[in-house]
Amino acid sequence: MLYELGTVGMVCPFPLIEAQKKMETLNIGDELKIDFDCTQATEAIPNWAAEKNYPVTNYEQIGDASWTITVQKA
Repeated sequence: MLYELGTVGMVCPFPLIEAQKKMETLNIGDELKIDFDCTQATEAIPNWAAEKNYPVTNYEQIGDASWTITVQKA
């Protein structure tokens, strides 16, 4: 199942913190789509996913200063 977490407008490190909290509630195999506009999260979220061995199934820039990343719980 795909869940969405909108963190646009949140300053770092809150997009990462919110993603970590939400991911704890998901089942293995579920995906979390995170929209964000904090530049630090462009590294922090993928690094966190890698540390947790969560596959990143999508990662793209969707605006001048906004991105979306989808992380799968493994």
